[in-house]
Amino acid sequence: MDEEISKDTIYTVEKISGIHSKLLNRDVDVELILPKGFENTIDKYPFLLLNDGQDNQKVRVQEAAETLTRMGVIPQIAIAAVVAGDRLQEYGVASKVDYKQRGSKAKPYSAYLIDHLLPYLEYRYPIDLNAETNAIAGYSMGGLSALDIAWNHPGVFKKVGVFSGSLWWRKRDTKSMFYSDHRDRIMHQHIRNGKFRPDMKFWFQTGTQDEFSDRNGNGIIDSIDDTLDLIAELTKKGYRPFKDIQYYEMPGGKHDTETWAEAMPEFLKWSFGA
Repeated sequence: MDEEISKDTIYTVEKISGIHSKLLNRDVDVELILPKGFENTIDKYPFLLLNDGQDNQKVRVQEAAETLTRMGVIPQIAIAAVVAGDRLQEYGVASKVDYKQRGSKAKPYSAYLIDHLLPYLEYRYPIDLNAETNAIAGYSMGGLSALDIAWNHPGVFKKVGVFSGSLWWRKRDTKSMFYSDHRDRIMHQHIRNGKFRPDMKFWFQTGTQDEFSDRNGNGIIDSIDDTLDLIAELTKKGYRPFKDIQYYEMPGGKHDTETWAEAMPEFLKWSFGA
């Protein structure tokens, strides 16, 4: 475990390396961004769990937290970012693999986070696992994973952030003559068939240049269509746009870490701001 501290920062970075998970059959690394001096406080901090922790520097997560905390926009928070393993298998929808059998380890990944990592972090660090204040988020496939985990564990996470989410995740190839957006997009169907989870809140980000595919030829790229369609499913469940659902579309935004870095302060303000 190593630590990086600067006297000019509000936060310190602590890295946990080589935690072996039998569920995932690999060693797991986690980067924690914690208020400096957390060892000497009796306070517990609001908590954010991030997928794709290897992208923390590129997404400028600590920088966003530092700036917003200094400005008084958010309180001091704790962030745990899990470094990805096999993204194509560990991220996805736990209840069903996609048409290429991707997402086969999404269920054990979720179980690892909920049953193993979070209890350890709560024991070791002063984090507040109160479901009213904590959040989970991710980028691309990590965003799909975060949404699925939050939806399946509403007692743990009440807030979820999806940056350029892979909401196209589907059980049939679009080239199939039987393909249907309504029937084959897995997360949309999962939410449609699920029960309303009280007090959950959702934040979605897309960029107008996330991709260039437009499978239905309506002039709107698929990533935006898939996101707006999922928001529609949530609305049908009873979640209220602007109150329970926030959509942040970035003109010129791309499917990359630079775009997500620009969006990160907006997500943190939404999650932890007054």
